[in-house]
Amino acid sequence: MVRVLLALDDDIPQAHAQTNAIEDMVETASGAEVFILHVFSDNPEGASVQQVEAVREAQDRLEALGVDVELLEASGSPSEEILEYAAEYDVDQICVGGRKRSPAGKALFGSVTQDVILGTHKPVLVCGSEEEDEE
Repeated sequence: MVRVLLALDDDIPQAHAQTNAIEDMVETASGAEVFILHVFSDNPEGASVQQVEAVREAQDRLEALGVDVELLEASGSPSEEILEYAAEYDVDQICVGGRKRSPAGKALFGSVTQDVILGTHKPVLVCGSEEEDEE
């Protein structure tokens, strides 16, 4: 059984890229469980994770593959929440999205991605956006 924490924001092309990236792994595993986490940085209206279109699309696609999916939501620092949930759910891998950067910015990951990579001993898969791949 493979357990993956899929940390998604509200960027749909990014969610597609991340779902594509873990698809082969979860399809070929003897069993797979994916925890989709969305961290709200500002949520004054009290939205839930089920209202995030990127999350719903990833959930639908993974469930169509026969993967067990659990939706998780949090508020606060994305990197801290990702690391806390990864430890709490004892995942085998963390999947985060990356952002297109300037040539100088490519030397470093984004702050959330960098904090996750440096804050865990678990493998971290960093995925670019589907839109970025088309350029």
